[in-house]
Amino acid sequence: MQEKKYTRTIAGRTLTVQLGKLAQQANGSCLVQYGETSVLVTAVMGSSAKDVDYLPLSVDYEERYYAAGKIKESKWMKREGRPPEEAILTGRLIDRAIRPRFNHDMRNEIQIVATVLSFDRENDPDMVAMFGASLALLTSDIPWDGPVAGVRVSRGDSGMIAHPTYSQRTAGDFDIAIAGTKNRINMIEGGARIVAEEHISEAIAFGFQAMQELIAFQEEIAVEVKKEKRQGALAVLPDDVLQLVRGIAAPLLDRAEGGLYAKTKEAFYGNIAAAQTAVKEAITSAYATSGDLSQIQEQAIVAFERVADDIVHKNVLERDMRPDGRALNEVRDLSAEISILPRVHGSALFQRGQTQALSVLTLAAPGMEQWIETMEIELTKKHFMHHYVFPPFSVGETGRMGSPGRREIGHGALAERSLEPIIPSREDFPYTIRVVSEILGSNGSSSMASVCGSSLALMDGGVPIIAPAAGIAMGIMFDKAGEAYKVLTDIQGPEDHYGDMDLKIAGTRTGVTGMQMDVKVEGITPAIFTEALAQARAARLHILDTMERAIALPRAELSPLAPRVHTIHIDPKKIGMVIGSQGKTINEITETTGASIDIEDDGTIFIASPDAGKAKQAIDWIEAITYEPKPGDTFQGTVTRILDFGAFVEFMPGKEGMVHVSEINGEQLDHPSKVLREGQAVSVTVKEVDAMGRINLTMLPPGVAPAQRPPRHSGGPRRDGDRSHSPHPKKRF
Repeated sequence: MQEKKYTRTIAGRTLTVQLGKLAQQANGSCLVQYGETSVLVTAVMGSSAKDVDYLPLSVDYEERYYAAGKIKESKWMKREGRPPEEAILTGRLIDRAIRPRFNHDMRNEIQIVATVLSFDRENDPDMVAMFGASLALLTSDIPWDGPVAGVRVSRGDSGMIAHPTYSQRTAGDFDIAIAGTKNRINMIEGGARIVAEEHISEAIAFGFQAMQELIAFQEEIAVEVKKEKRQGALAVLPDDVLQLVRGIAAPLLDRAEGGLYAKTKEAFYGNIAAAQTAVKEAITSAYATSGDLSQIQEQAIVAFERVADDIVHKNVLERDMRPDGRALNEVRDLSAEISILPRVHGSALFQRGQTQALSVLTLAAPGMEQWIETMEIELTKKHFMHHYVFPPFSVGETGRMGSPGRREIGHGALAERSLEPIIPSREDFPYTIRVVSEILGSNGSSSMASVCGSSLALMDGGVPIIAPAAGIAMGIMFDKAGEAYKVLTDIQGPEDHYGDMDLKIAGTRTGVTGMQMDVKVEGITPAIFTEALAQARAARLHILDTMERAIALPRAELSPLAPRVHTIHIDPKKIGMVIGSQGKTINEITETTGASIDIEDDGTIFIASPDAGKAKQAIDWIEAITYEPKPGDTFQGTVTRILDFGAFVEFMPGKEGMVHVSEINGEQLDHPSKVLREGQAVSVTVKEVDAMGRINLTMLPPGVAPAQRPPRHSGGPRRDGDRSHSPHPKKRF
């Protein structure tokens, strides 16, 4: 392709596109720069069909540390390795926007790779990469029905902001990514700080309008850069096979009871299996002499899915009939329990229909925070974590166990984002908080069940959350023209599988905290979103009613098994005194008391221990080390040394002062040992701190004057052992 360059001003910053210069062997490629953030996006399609029954599309988002002028902090690994979770989530974001615009019968492998080449710390590469993915496909020979574009929307004091910078997103009360075509919205991902539904609807409509200039820009480029599209390898579905399958399957599936209509997941899939067996037998009989029987059987599977999809759509649209018999706005049976497990800091079991989430809370000292470093994020700490676990037994299957896949990472992040607005600040609640949601059964929207279960577990553990949050998944069924539709509340497996939208909405009683939307069609309009959002709110309030019957407010006390975190503040200049040479002092404190100690640069110190006595011992120790004595402070101390002129008293751990002999009891004493002994407990008061920082103590009650020093002897040897009382003692050389 001839090198071409295009520019457009978007939100006061320059968007630049270069075609034909880089990655010339890819089917499509473009370098997109917004501000000084640059992303190279390539699109490649394999030449032959893969032996799979789905569209083999993959999207990889690659971060490079050099893009931000950084070298990885790790001492052992400097090269980029496995993508961080943030990069995986961005790849999913792009995938969900471009996937609906492909022909899903295609079997050529397609790979989109977005590589961040420069990052200006103001403009997020994710929407730049999405724009580039759309443009790379649009200007390639890969068959694709684009363009699409994405835009982030936030809200500040002056109103809605399209394409916000990082600082604007941080200051705003929501951060929502919206993508779609010229006519519809097909992807939403966002978080909000408990924002009312009407403002969320305004943001979606605002974002939809803002992305139109990006779509128009791509269309202008595509008119000039014309490339003939290749013919992809499509899964063939002969009409005779479709008609045979429809004739056998439709009567078995489209029934008031049985077929696609069953109360439980087990019954549903049992009915499906029976219908599939009947279809397989009919296909085998009809095509027994065909040399391509195995291929025809694969075609019959595709045909079966198409027939089932048509039946589910028809009955919802024409008869308001859902597979499990519920009304369109009806939530499945709910249950909520707390304190499910012993020995943990908080636990809850939430169930909606056959979807079951066990959420478990763990509290720890601030030092257990997760350290995060990516190309975009400077080394920072995260004090709240939600992890989502989806074992294969949750859907009655066998499968791989181990590290989380892209789906688990995405679902966990969605629930975490939905819970973050209700989590108390680190200043108000100085704990590291981790919640794990174990999905024990799944039949629709386990991520939203995780939000519900986690809210319950947090309250069970005594975490002072702002308000409980709940989540619900909404669906939609469109007619073939994409105009008539019905919105469904609380979609389950079959409605997710055959439906056209999966819209997850989480929030409290007063507003939204998180949302995510995917579609299989072109998308929805802002008006449809508003309708679904209102229907979701009614369901969310219903779920919160059930949750609050289990526990309405956080427990007044933390779990007795959780550590207690105490906070003290010292002069930052004295941090070195607490740490000691090569950590000697702080190690001694932790080894002696067993407490966990974390020190912040501003002098904030967190002391955590399940034992209140040990925590106090550590606090007293640190306060003693950093104590700045003031005249009048009184302590109980212990005599450590007795000398001729007075006694030394340890009045705080590791801190001593001197009581002069005249300050012991107000009487003239020849020697302190007359009334004191080492190890004796005494009450002392700080009298003064001299210019050298030495602490002088007194044991005298207020108002009692110090004793006068006894007079010196006029002759004879001195008791202190001086050699002579001569005014001119003999000198030694």
